[in-house]
Amino acid sequence: MRKILLILLILLSFISVLFIGEIYTFDKYISHPNKGSMNIPINKNAPVKSINQIEIDAPIDTVWKILTNIRSWADWQKAVSETEVHGEIKEGSQFNWKAGGLSFKSKIHTVKSKSMFGWTGTTFGASAIHNWTFVEINGKTMVKVEESLQGVFPRLFRSYFQRNLDSGVITNLEELKTASEIKK
Repeated sequence: MRKILLILLILLSFISVLFIGEIYTFDKYISHPNKGSMNIPINKNAPVKSINQIEIDAPIDTVWKILTNIRSWADWQKAVSETEVHGEIKEGSQFNWKAGGLSFKSKIHTVKSKSMFGWTGTTFGASAIHNWTFVEINGKTMVKVEESLQGVFPRLFRSYFQRNLDSGVITNLEELKTASEIKK
């Protein structure tokens, strides 16, 4: 019985060190990113990354308003069930949200009107950087999204998280397109 308890204690200690190490790595990255146009670019060294884009037949004003109105995400994103924004939408603002049965704590890191919008987010065992860019082309809007995902679970189950992230990015873009084109 003592051997089992000792093995369990060692296993729990090892798992705790993994979680703490991943949290430290994420916090260190977002505290000192290699800045580009976004205040915090995606982590190119994260185990899971996804980049995609879509052309939306709607003015940039419409697309921007829909995406940045976090309080209304549940109105147009099927996976989002709840949002709570603490204050106004600006750099440094925090918000909590639920999607796909998971709860996320997020913080906006970049707001450049009608050009760039980005946030970081954490949930149990995973941390993300999510960045959107907008370009107006002949009355339409090209939207590009980039996301990096790191943490214990994305590292251990990389292919599962990669498939889900790729699929989720496409779904987000398609839902934004639908919502924007209805409102144009």
